[in-house]
Amino acid sequence: MDFEVKLKGNKRDTKINEANGVVYLTFPILEQFGVKHGFSTRLGGVSEGMFSSMNLSFQRGDDREKVEENYKRICNVLNMNHKNVVLSNQVHDTKIKLVTKEDAGKGMIKESDIIGIDGLITKEKDIPLVTFYADCVPLFFYDPVKEVIAAAHSGWRGTKEKIGKKVVETMEEEFGCKKEDVVAVIGPSICQDCYEVSEDVVLEFQEVFKEETSLFVKAKENRKYNLDLWKVNSMILKEAGILEKHMSLPNLCTCCNPKLLFSHRASKGKRGNLAGFISL
Repeated sequence: MDFEVKLKGNKRDTKINEANGVVYLTFPILEQFGVKHGFSTRLGGVSEGMFSSMNLSFQRGDDREKVEENYKRICNVLNMNHKNVVLSNQVHDTKIKLVTKEDAGKGMIKESDIIGIDGLITKEKDIPLVTFYADCVPLFFYDPVKEVIAAAHSGWRGTKEKIGKKVVETMEEEFGCKKEDVVAVIGPSICQDCYEVSEDVVLEFQEVFKEETSLFVKAKENRKYNLDLWKVNSMILKEAGILEKHMSLPNLCTCCNPKLLFSHRASKGKRGNLAGFISL
């Protein structure tokens, strides 16, 4: 792997892997339970130009055949069946879908009716849940007692509305999970230093988090602010009842590593999509 990686925080929390030319990330906290999972990089696929090379989005103008080949390649190294993946359809909301066997392949080999969904939960075997990123925060969940997995996309709007907490609550309500058993990962995404927002975004967070907003917002001289989505999502997961020892924090910023990861901000929107995969 001949690229420089800028790491922040705890280096144990993300592992960089390479197999058959595909570079992907895994999380030791999930590996210890044998959960099949992975987070793509932009390396190891067949897409070209601004999509180079492991673009996993069918929605950004890339050739469908190339995207399908990318799925085959990454699912192969993750020991997953690409024909069974269930693709989310994210709109920066907090709607969550319970995935069943009937959903296998939706968005890949069959037309999908999964619309406006930012969170997926299942206890079905061999049905990989797939969510998409290019700066927003990936959240992964696993309950080793009830054997339930979940994945959620948490942009600033989803973070403000506490989608991570809603996922944990849904796991409890639908599958009898106990929050103290659940393991959670906050994945690679934009760091506070790179994530500049305007005052209106900060005001929306203040409506929800009140004085706690100061813990994850830093004012700049240009009347802008730096927002720490890593910090606020960790606060939300703790509020949801996730134990600190069961939480994996990110150490890779998408914007700081544009040669390794797609970043909307770093590329000014000219990019493909990363994807998070998790499967029982």
